[in-house]
Amino acid sequence: MSENFDQLLEESFKTMSVRNGEVVTGTVIGVKPDEIVLNVGAKADGIITRNEYTSDSSLDLTTVVKEGDTIEAKVVKTNDGEGQLILSTKRLAAEKGSKRLQEAFENEEVLTAKVSQILDGGVCLVIDETRVFIPASLVSDTYEKDLSKFKDQEIEFVITEFEPRKRRIIGNRKKLLLSKKAEAQKELFEKIAVGDVVTGTVKNVTDFGAFIDLGGVDGLLHISEMSWGRIESPKKVFTVGQEVKVFIKSINETKIALSMKFPEENPWNGADEKFAVGNVVKGKVARMTDFGAFVELAPGIDALLHVSQISKDHVEKPSDVLKVGQEVEAKIVDFSEEDKKISLSVKALLAPEEQNDSEEATSVDIDAVAAESTDAE
Repeated sequence: MSENFDQLLEESFKTMSVRNGEVVTGTVIGVKPDEIVLNVGAKADGIITRNEYTSDSSLDLTTVVKEGDTIEAKVVKTNDGEGQLILSTKRLAAEKGSKRLQEAFENEEVLTAKVSQILDGGVCLVIDETRVFIPASLVSDTYEKDLSKFKDQEIEFVITEFEPRKRRIIGNRKKLLLSKKAEAQKELFEKIAVGDVVTGTVKNVTDFGAFIDLGGVDGLLHISEMSWGRIESPKKVFTVGQEVKVFIKSINETKIALSMKFPEENPWNGADEKFAVGNVVKGKVARMTDFGAFVELAPGIDALLHVSQISKDHVEKPSDVLKVGQEVEAKIVDFSEEDKKISLSVKALLAPEEQNDSEEATSVDIDAVAAESTDAE
C-alpha cells in the first residue's frame, strides 16, 4: 500500500512539473473548429487554439485533426487563469524550422518553397512556420518590375543571411540562377562553333535587334542580320517567345552574334543572269535621293535609277515624278556583282527616235553615279 502511494505521489509530481517552453506530447481528446484539447499527462488538459496551430485564420481544425491523434506541442502558459495549459504547435514548428534553415544556411543547401506574399521590396516564403524574405534584387538575375507573377509559385533559393534574433533570414534566388546560367554557358560554348545553324527562342526585342535564347545563353541578332531584305523595325517582325532558326556568325568570348542571312538564300546568287545588262526588269521604288531613286528588284537587291535616266524629259528631282512604293519598269544598263551595284534606265526602253540623244540616253556612267551616291551619303 505504501509503495503504491509513493508511486502515485511521484507520478503526481511529474504531472504537475510541466514548465513554460517545455515540449510535450499528448493525445487529442476533443476538437472544435477553433480549438484542440490534448491530454498531455498533466494535472490539466492542454489547449491549442487555432492561432497557435496555424497561420490560416479560416482553417476549421476539425478538418485536419481528430480524436486519438498524437500531437507534439510547446508549452506557452502553464495556467491560463482557468487552470489549463496553453500549447502551441506553430511555435514548435517555427523553432524546428529555424533550426532547419540554419542547417541549410551553413550547408548552402538549395531549398524549395512557395511564395506566400508579395511586398514592395521583395517576396516572402514560409518554411515550417519560419518566414524567409527574398529582396527584389535577389529574386531574379534580371530586373523584375512586377513581382506579382511569383505569387504562389514554387521557387528554389539558398539562405545567404541568417540572423534569427533579429528575425532576419534572407533568401537568394539570383545566386542559383547565375550559377545555372554559368554552367549552361560553359556547356553551350563547348558545343557550338561559328557557322553552326541553331534554333533559339526570342527573349527580348529592341529597336536595334533581338536577343535569342540559345539554351541558357543569349545571342544578338542585329537588325542588319535579320534578312537579306530591308527591316524597318525588329518589333514588327519578331515577338517574345517566337522560335527562330539562326546561324552563329561570330563568337567573342561570351558574346554571340547571330544571323538569318543564310548564304544559300543570298539574293545575289545567280544575279549575273537575272540582272544581266540589257534585261528589262520591274521593281518598286524603295527610297529616293536628289540624284536618283533606288529600286528594289528583289529583297536585298536595290538598283539605282539615276535622275537623268528617269525620263526623256528633264527631271529636276526624282520625287517630282516618282513615289516610294511605285512600280517601275526599266532596262539594266550596268551590272557589277563585285561591287553589288546595278544601274537602271527608263529612257533606254524608249525607241531611238523618241530619245533626244540616243547615244547618251541609253547608257549610264556608273563611276559618276557611284561618285554622286558617295558624295550624297
